[in-house]
Amino acid sequence: MTTPRLPQLDRIFLTDAGLETDLIYNRGLDIPHFASVGLLRDPSGEAALKDYFRPYVQLAARRGTGFVLESASWRGSPDWAGKLGLSQAELDRLNVRSVEMLHDLRREQAATEVPIVVSACIGPRGDGYDPGALMSPAEAADYHSHQARTLASADPDMLSAMTMNNIPEAIGVTEAARRTGLPVAISFTVETDGRLPAGDSLAKAIAEVDRATAGYPAYFMINCAHPSHFAEVLGSADVPTDRIRGIRANASRCSHAELDAMDHLDDGDPDELGQLYSDLRRNFPQLTVLGGCCGTDLRHVAAIAAACVREPA
Repeated sequence: MTTPRLPQLDRIFLTDAGLETDLIYNRGLDIPHFASVGLLRDPSGEAALKDYFRPYVQLAARRGTGFVLESASWRGSPDWAGKLGLSQAELDRLNVRSVEMLHDLRREQAATEVPIVVSACIGPRGDGYDPGALMSPAEAADYHSHQARTLASADPDMLSAMTMNNIPEAIGVTEAARRTGLPVAISFTVETDGRLPAGDSLAKAIAEVDRATAGYPAYFMINCAHPSHFAEVLGSADVPTDRIRGIRANASRCSHAELDAMDHLDDGDPDELGQLYSDLRRNFPQLTVLGGCCGTDLRHVAAIAAACVREPA
C-alpha cells in the first residue's frame, strides 16, 4: 500500500509545544494522568485546547511555515479508559473528537493560508519514561490497533506515535498504523545517554522498525528529551539521519527520573533552546518538523522559529 507523501517532508513545518505541562503549570488546568483527551468531555475543556493551539498556527503564518496540528489523544489507548473513569465507548468518542476538533481549527484558520497537517497522536501503552513489561510486536499491534482505527475514522492526514521508549512497541504501533492505511511518524524518546529507556540505541531502534515494517514509517522523530541528550548521537555514523525528520525537545536538561521527581516546571531557556535547534538544523537540514515537548510553551516554539526560519519580507 502506498501512502501519500506528507508536505512536511519538503519544507519546514512548526508544531506545538508541551501541551500538558503548559496547560497544567502555566494555565492551572487539572489533567489527571496527563491525559489531555479528557478535556474534551466538556465545552470549556475543548475551548481551552483550541485557545492553546491558535497562537501556534498564527506563529506559523508569520514565519511562512506549515503547521502540524497534533491531537490531544496521547493517552487515549484502551488501558487509560478505566484510569480516567471512562467506558471504552466514551474514550473512543473523545479520541474521535480530538481529531474532529483539529479539522475545525483547520477550517477556522483557513484565512491564514498556513498549510496544516492533521495528525492523530498515539502514545505508549504505559509510562512514557519507563518501558515496563515489554509487549511483543504482535501484542503491541493488536493493542494499538483499536485506537488507531478509532482515530482513523475521523479522517486525519496521518498518525503519530509519540514518546516510544522500546522497539517492539514501536514496531507494533507501526503495524497498527499500516492496518489503517495512514502514514505514520514514529517518535522515540531517549535518556541523557542518547539511548532509549529500554536500553537500545537510536540507530538500532530505527533500523529494526524499518526492517520489521518494510520501511513503513513516513519518518522518525525524537521527543521528550533535551537536545544535549541526543545531538552527539545524531552525529554518529550508524544513525540513519535521513530518516529522522522532526524534533520535539524538552526545555529542561534534566533526566526523565529527575523530571518525574519534580513538583514544579523546569522551562529552561527558550532562546538557548532555539539556538540548539538552529545548530541541529545546520548539521541536519533534513529536520523539517520543529516543536517542543515537556516544559515548553509558545515562547520556546517562537524562539525555535526565530532561530531556524527566516521571516518572510
